[in-house]
Amino acid sequence: MPYAEVGEGVRLFYTDDGKDGPAPLLLVHGWGTDSHQWSWHIDALAAAHRVLAVDLRGHGYSSVPATGNTPRAMAEDLDVLLDRLGIPQVIAVGHSMGGQVVSILAVEHPERVRALVTLDPGYGMGPEIARGFPRMIAGLKGERPHEAAERIDEWCTNAATPAVIRRWHKRRLYGMAPHVLVQAFEAMFTGPDAIGVRPASDDYLARRRCPVLSIWADAVRASWEAGLLKDPASVVLSWEGASHRLHEERPDDFVNALEGWLRRL
Repeated sequence: MPYAEVGEGVRLFYTDDGKDGPAPLLLVHGWGTDSHQWSWHIDALAAAHRVLAVDLRGHGYSSVPATGNTPRAMAEDLDVLLDRLGIPQVIAVGHSMGGQVVSILAVEHPERVRALVTLDPGYGMGPEIARGFPRMIAGLKGERPHEAAERIDEWCTNAATPAVIRRWHKRRLYGMAPHVLVQAFEAMFTGPDAIGVRPASDDYLARRRCPVLSIWADAVRASWEAGLLKDPASVVLSWEGASHRLHEERPDDFVNALEGWLRRL
């Protein structure tokens, strides 16, 4: 069965495709979505790699606990999942909130992560963006949390984003438990252990020691992250014109960038 018990009352859904190898790819989705986000990429990646795609707690087909729906708990879930599957080390790939989750996994369990890939990750926010977070959280806690989530999600697309991607994400947001949306968003950006806003981002992410491939839609934050990376094999890219959904809008470009970087490690 494609489910694994990772804690009391927490069961994760995952898929496992492709070939065995020394370090499988672990694909981790973003806030308010699920592992279907990787449907654009799994077939191409599985031609050369073992590929695990997981629904984080509170998302998709995984358990929806009443509390603890935070990036740190999600990273711990992944560590337990890899134990259950007998996988000592992965190449961890995360989009948006998933970029936080896999970065936490790399910092707290460095032996688990051979290399790290983050796609327009949910960290490095400056004060001009952070000022809007209390209002967004108030909306998520209000009478129409899914409408508030949809307004937040509008930031994730631009004029070049295909309508099918907009619709796909809207439908998943409206299927989310509101308390998960609130807990995860607060834990990313305003909670006491949040690493989404600078300078907390700088201090925590500088602790990552593995090679990192980071692909951004924002050239300014791409330049910022480049100054934090320790391993000489690390690479930061910025895709002009892309939105936050960059890997869904340009799946072939993402697969080619990832495979090319992995060949150089």
